[in-house]
Amino acid sequence: MAAPIELLKQVPLFERLNDKQLKTLATEFSDRSFEAGQELTAEGQGAAGFFVIESGEAKVTVDGEDRRTLGPGDYFGEIALIDGGLRTATITAVSDGRAHGLTPWLFRPLLEANAAIAWPLLEAMAARVRELEQRQ
Repeated sequence: MAAPIELLKQVPLFERLNDKQLKTLATEFSDRSFEAGQELTAEGQGAAGFFVIESGEAKVTVDGEDRRTLGPGDYFGEIALIDGGLRTATITAVSDGRAHGLTPWLFRPLLEANAAIAWPLLEAMAARVRELEQRQ
């Protein structure tokens, strides 16, 4: 099932995409339900994609320390869409919820077939990297 367009519009990574581009992107997402206490990602493990939370909350920990709480509209795993590297944090569900996921093996062909989507995403990724660097 496609991700809701209104949910994707809340994600800074996609804020430069128009409605047509968002609709194209949304069709590649799949639903994922999660339960309180469930580990959604594990620090140091392989990455399987990008997720946007529609409902529920999840806790982000790095080296066992709580960093922040994610809720509706928040996302994680954007770097995994490109490099498939290891997860840099553990994310554990605090409550039951629902997310929409996008895997690298669906994302790459989408960008190759829709170049107009690629540039706005690259700009948003660069802005995200700068933001993360300033936090350190």
